[in-house]
Formats: sequence, structure tokens, C-alpha cells
Amino acid sequence: MVSWSRKRDLSADEVLVRQLYNEHGGALLAYATRLMGDRALGEDVVQETLIKAWRNPERLTEDKGSVRGFLFTITRNIAIDRHRARQARPAEVAETVSSTPVERDHADQVVDSMVVLEAMEKLSEEHQQVLKAIYFQGRSVDEAAESLGVPAGTIKSRSYYALRRLREAIAEQPVVVEGAA
Repeated sequence: MVSWSRKRDLSADEVLVRQLYNEHGGALLAYATRLMGDRALGEDVVQETLIKAWRNPERLTEDKGSVRGFLFTITRNIAIDRHRARQARPAEVAETVSSTPVERDHADQVVDSMVVLEAMEKLSEEHQQVLKAIYFQGRSVDEAAESLGVPAGTIKSRSYYALRRLREAIAEQPVVVEGAA
């Protein structure tokens, strides 16, 4: 608990800081804004200046020198410190809407390929040929029909039934849970 005399000192210090702000705040803000190149950053610097002044109330009397000069010196030092801090760390890169999304892990693609290839082995030779021609070789229905020597309608029918059987084969595969015995 703060004693009454300390409460009184705190309120006297607050009054002093308010007086400083009323008297020097505008000039400090203009100076800090010019140093920082941004009003919001300037306001932060002024706030920090007044906090430092509040912590050192004994320096805020004219018998120790110019109060305004003291406040401007604090402001300049804080601005220099912030500038040096920005130079010391890498520049921040803003994320834009057009930035490329993070792709899935390559390992997931490998596992997916292995699952599909294992399920493909459970299909008949005709179904495997049709799926390989259309999906792995990128052929059209007509091109697949020509290469396999069957009518286009047969390719469509086989691809329908092959995909249906492939889905069933994938669903039949046991799910492996990492860390399970």
C-alpha cells in the first residue's frame, strides 16, 4: 500500500508531467514527428519522453538547466535509439493477398501416391490401362481409345468403373496412425 505522503508525491509528479505536456507537448510532437517521419511514431516518442521525465522529476526545474532543452534531448535520444533498433533487425515484409500459399508437405504427396499406386494394383488390367492413359499420361478419351484399340464409349465406361473400384480399394486400405503399435 502506498503511504499518504507518497500518494501526494505521485499526484504532484502527475501535475508536473501534465504541465510539461501542456507547455512543451506540441513542440515535442512536431520535433519527434520530423525525426521519425511519422506522426504515430512521433506520438510514441513523446509519450516515452514524458515517462522518462516523470521518472526523473528532479531534472525538471529551471535551476538544473533548460527544461525544454532536457526534453528535446530525451526525444532526440529516443528517436536515435529507435532508428538504430530498426536498422539492427531485418526489414519486416508485409504479407500480401497475392503471396503464394504454403503448399502441402512433399511427404504427404509421396504417401498419397503410394496409396493410389497400391490401390491401382487391385484393379483389373483393363481398368489400370484406362486410368494410366487418361490420368497419368494425360490423354483424351479419343486418344486413349486409339492407343488401347477400343471404342471411346468403352474407355468412358471403363474409366467410370475403374474410378469407382479405385475409391473402394483406397477405402479398404488400413489407416496407419503414427506412433501406434
